[in-house]
Amino acid sequence: MNHERYIRQTVLDGFGDEAQRKLSLAKVLVVGAGGLGVPVLTYLNAMGIGTLGIVDNDVVALTNLQRQVLYSEKDIGFHKVTVAIEKLRQQNSETTLKGHTTYLSRENALDILADYDMVVDASDNFPTRYLINDACVILDKPFVYGALHSFEGQVSVFNYKGGPSYRCLFPKMPQANEVPDCNENGVLGIIPGIIGNFQALEVIKMITEVGAVLSGELLLFDGLSQNSRKIKFPVVPENLDIKALNPSYDFECSVVESTISSEAFLNLLHTDDIQVIDVRTSKEFNRVHLEESCNIPLSVIDESFEKIAFDKPIYVICQSGIRSKKAISKLREIRPNATLINVKGGMNNLNVQTVGN
Repeated sequence: MNHERYIRQTVLDGFGDEAQRKLSLAKVLVVGAGGLGVPVLTYLNAMGIGTLGIVDNDVVALTNLQRQVLYSEKDIGFHKVTVAIEKLRQQNSETTLKGHTTYLSRENALDILADYDMVVDASDNFPTRYLINDACVILDKPFVYGALHSFEGQVSVFNYKGGPSYRCLFPKMPQANEVPDCNENGVLGIIPGIIGNFQALEVIKMITEVGAVLSGELLLFDGLSQNSRKIKFPVVPENLDIKALNPSYDFECSVVESTISSEAFLNLLHTDDIQVIDVRTSKEFNRVHLEESCNIPLSVIDESFEKIAFDKPIYVICQSGIRSKKAISKLREIRPNATLINVKGGMNNLNVQTVGN
């Protein structure tokens, strides 16, 4: 460990060489290398965390650059994990960097998380959050939660030294139609940086045992008013008694939903026997879309069903797969017997070279 590199930390009263040594031995996994993950990774790497793991399967897109400041225009189209590791290594060559170019899933979560001391949830969806929570309870590892919405953010620490878990605060996953979508509603670019740095700070406090950890407290931050407040919540004992992962961490659905992987979907694109409905906003569609798709935004889909050929299989796509589920739910109310298939992961899962402007 290069002592001169960290001198501005080690001279702090109450921190010192011992805290820095603890950082150098720590292993932290960051799930998500996007808006929240970028500031978490950048500052933990700079401050001397010994091992950083990164889980993400997304590629850099132009729309990321407004808030994901680790990436540049030349990185567009490349996997975030690959780009992040390259740039983090330039920032601090002493850090051990481990990339997991995959989405966290029920099948791999326990194996990936087992190698780390704690987890940072920098994801952007509820299924992943509940999966992280349950895996951390099973493995007895704390995790730092962060969430964003427009001009606001939330931070908390779960499963820390017998403290509450995520399910103690949010017992059940919401329905897909109850979830706001950041692709549609947006987020102010600087808010992820603020919330991500709050998350990184909680990691540092847990490792070094300096300061009070946000366990049992939810920090709410309002960027427009620069106000923050904390809400306390208790432990619910049964939520700390999870022995196995759930069979599924997808949104609950009242009917069996048909899905298709991005690879299988692309193989069907050039056939005449299917119809592709893109339910993103017109702005999103005009920016980038599949040539074979028809744009019917989710907000008007129940008023535009006459534009849909229900006698063909209908493949519904959005940016991440959330709005397409909502659209299918609405269309099924209109035509219960229609063949409706959700494109899993949406445009995020499609190779950018297959997408037309």
